[in-house]
Parts: sequence; C-alpha cells; structure tokens
Amino acid sequence: MLKYIPTILSPELVKYLMEMGHGDEVVIADANFPAHRIGQRVVRCDGHGVPALLDAILTVLPLDTYSNYQAGLMQVVAGDPTVPVIWDDYKALLEKHYPGTAIKEFERFAFYEQAEKAYLVIQTGEGALYGNIILKKGVIAS
Repeated sequence: MLKYIPTILSPELVKYLMEMGHGDEVVIADANFPAHRIGQRVVRCDGHGVPALLDAILTVLPLDTYSNYQAGLMQVVAGDPTVPVIWDDYKALLEKHYPGTAIKEFERFAFYEQAEKAYLVIQTGEGALYGNIILKKGVIAS
C-alpha cells in the first residue's frame, strides 16, 4: 500500500499512469466503448463509473497546460437525441482539480482515431451514453 493514492486506482492502473509522458493521453471509456479493438493497452475497471475514476485520476495526473486542450469528449452524433448530462459531472471534476481546463469535442470517428493513439484505455462499467473522456498528461514542475 502507498499513501495518498486513491484506493480505486489499481496497481496496474497506477503503473501505466506513471509510465505516461508529457502529451500522452489516457481514455477513460464507458462500457460500450470498443476498448480492446482500439487500445494499445487496456485496463478494465468494470465495477466503476467514469466520474469516480476521473476524480481519482485527477488527484495524481497533471494535465497538459501547454496543449490547446487538456480533455476531450465525443460529440453527440447528428440526429441523436441523447443529452450527455454526465458531461456536467466531468466538467465539475475538471474544474475542481484544474480550473480553466480546455475541453475539445471530437466528432465520433475522430474520437476513435484519437483514442487509437492514446497510451492507455481504461474500460469502465459506465452506462451513460457518450461517457468517454480523454485526458492529456502534463508535467510536474520542480
């Protein structure tokens, strides 16, 4: 056990977060996301929703302030009546940990293309539609 690491973060997940470098991205994916087809590395967190994992990850992961976005969401497909209210939770958590976070919305297939380049995909049990989020890792200044 280590101090200050949220218990929701497994040793495997912490290892991958530690291995990430500046500009690397992590996808926290909902249960419908094709994680194993898209991800280079996949960590499963089926018993958890995205908000709980996002909150925990944001306590240990610096975001990239040098990029034009620090987080990314998948746009609702044209004609889909879904309103992704879970985004309000994401925005509140980002604001809590990193006020002023820039969020980029990616068209669905552009989101998949971006996710294919991510260092890590975390597959959750999140049932909310459009519940995926990308985080871009930054640096820790000494």
